[in-house]
Amino acid sequence: MPEKYNFYGWEGATIQARNGMTPRDLYDLLSEIWCEYTCAPRLREGWSKDNPTLGQCSITAFLAQDIFGGKVYGVLRSGGNYHCYNVVGNCVFDLTSEQFGDEKLNYDNNPEQFREVHFAKEEKRLRYEYLKNELAKRLQGASFCISE
Repeated sequence: MPEKYNFYGWEGATIQARNGMTPRDLYDLLSEIWCEYTCAPRLREGWSKDNPTLGQCSITAFLAQDIFGGKVYGVLRSGGNYHCYNVVGNCVFDLTSEQFGDEKLNYDNNPEQFREVHFAKEEKRLRYEYLKNELAKRLQGASFCISE
C-alpha cells in the first residue's frame, strides 16, 4: 500500500466499513481491476494504464457506496455529465479524481446522484456489475465483503 495517494480526500479516507476496509484499500484493489471495458464508452479511446481512473467515476462511486454507505454526489462537467464522488459522514473522497490531473474540482454543494438514474443506461449497469464481481473474486476468502 502506498504511503501517499493522489485521489481527492485520501488523507482523511480512513473510514472503515464493517469489514475493516477503507477507501484506500478499495482504491488499491480497484487499481488492479479498472480497465478499458470498465471505462465509459465515450472515453475509452483515451483510457490507458497510465490513467486508469478515466471514465470510472459513477460505477466506482456506487460500488464505494455499497461498501461504506453514505451518499454519491456529482460535479457538473461541461457537456452536462456529472463526475461522481462519495460523502460518508464528514469524509469526502473521490477515488477517480486523478483522471483530471492538476484540475481542481469543487466538491461543495453538488447534487446527490442516484444509481437508478445512472444505471438506467444498460451499459453502465453492466460495467458496474463487472467491477463489483471482479472485486468480489479478489476478496474471496479475505476478511472484506461487499454488502448486497
